[in-house]
Amino acid sequence: MTRDGFQDIGFADWTDAEPEYLLYPGDEIEVATPTATELTRTLKIGPDGRVALPLVGQVMAADRTIAELERDVSQFYSTQLIRPLVEVTLRQAGPMKVWVDGEVRTPGVYDMPGDIDAYQALVMAGGVLPTAGSTRVALIRRGPGGTRMLREIDLRPRRGEVVALRRGDIIFVPRSTLGELAAFFTQFRAALPIGFSYSFNGSNGNGFANF
Repeated sequence: MTRDGFQDIGFADWTDAEPEYLLYPGDEIEVATPTATELTRTLKIGPDGRVALPLVGQVMAADRTIAELERDVSQFYSTQLIRPLVEVTLRQAGPMKVWVDGEVRTPGVYDMPGDIDAYQALVMAGGVLPTAGSTRVALIRRGPGGTRMLREIDLRPRRGEVVALRRGDIIFVPRSTLGELAAFFTQFRAALPIGFSYSFNGSNGNGFANF
């Protein structure tokens, strides 16, 4: 993997280890309050990443771990309950989304129809343009601790690699070299769709744009 020229973006070393699960729009969760069971709710996280809870209103749930959401909701309920104990359970995961951009016919965010690989995601995006550099496609993935990892993959038809995708992966197809990747992240780092957040040089790069 080559990362020269991307020091301003900052990529962590690639690992196939599964990071801690982040909640996503479309996930169905139960927010239980054992000390006040009348407040327990089963909710679906909205497109804006929020859920509506009794007494406290709208709470951002997406791009948080279950433990982080439990902590946040406990703090909100601390002014309403004597013992603000909160237990969050993932009941059902929502659609698995990947983002395909760059030299493809229809860039955008796509629902994964089951387990797919990176080349199949390009097909979903209408295939690559004649100007695409398909031998050095960037796969950007959230790693442990919210870090952002980069892997270069060859996605030429019938000759490329078979790389399984994970929820929240970003595939960027350059024209010729990955030099365009810096401009891509500069443009989108302040408005990354929910579910595609990473740490930028030690700070969280969450965005709250809908998709």
